[in-house]
Amino acid sequence: MQVDEKWSFVAKKEKQCDADDPRDGDFGDCWDHVALDAESRLVLSVLPGERTAATAEQLIREVHRRTGGRTDLLITSDAYPAYEPAIRSLYGTLPEATASTSDAADREMPSDLCYATVRKQREGGRVVAVVHAVVFGTLILLEQMLSRSTVSTNPNTSFVERNNGTDRRRNGRKHRKTYGFSKDRSVHAAVTFFVTYSYNFCWPVRTLRVKDAEGRWKHRTPAMVAGLADHVWSLREWLSFPARTCQS
Repeated sequence: MQVDEKWSFVAKKEKQCDADDPRDGDFGDCWDHVALDAESRLVLSVLPGERTAATAEQLIREVHRRTGGRTDLLITSDAYPAYEPAIRSLYGTLPEATASTSDAADREMPSDLCYATVRKQREGGRVVAVVHAVVFGTLILLEQMLSRSTVSTNPNTSFVERNNGTDRRRNGRKHRKTYGFSKDRSVHAAVTFFVTYSYNFCWPVRTLRVKDAEGRWKHRTPAMVAGLADHVWSLREWLSFPARTCQS
């Protein structure tokens, strides 16, 4: 799983907002917090909002719930510090001796969970080095998980970053230097959910295609690779599929 944040804005950029003007309360920067399964390209969760520790924790909480609480995960992110306490809080367990405290720092992490960060060093606007760090787990565990991966040999965030580019291309509100930016935060969030989750079922990803027995390319969506669908859904099919309410 790879997590990242993508910047956009509503009505005006943050630096142009007036803190003393109540009309600017819902305007300004808006960040998409995204969690993506690198192997299937399935977006596990997207949360538009402020770039805060609370939003990062909510993202990890949704991933934890949607993956059934499984801990045999390799999680990678950039060096954004909000993810470490969020992962510790959601996946860690308190030792019996300290069960009465809720301090996240006392939590013991699962032995099969690995969290690594990828920090890019830049000079003159160009990446000159990439520094990897194992936050939870061991280097041996990281190497074992990468050896089983079908897409990566090194910890990275390239797949979620590529999804960021795809999302910007599909959602005109997030194009850079455009007049099509959102003017309302609730509509901005609604379109974000619509574009992101329809991508899972309705967007055939070129790098996921496979050849059938007759040598013809079979197009696949992230949902098909993840075992959630057996064909490419149309938007009509996706929109008309009965919704189910999930309990947190």
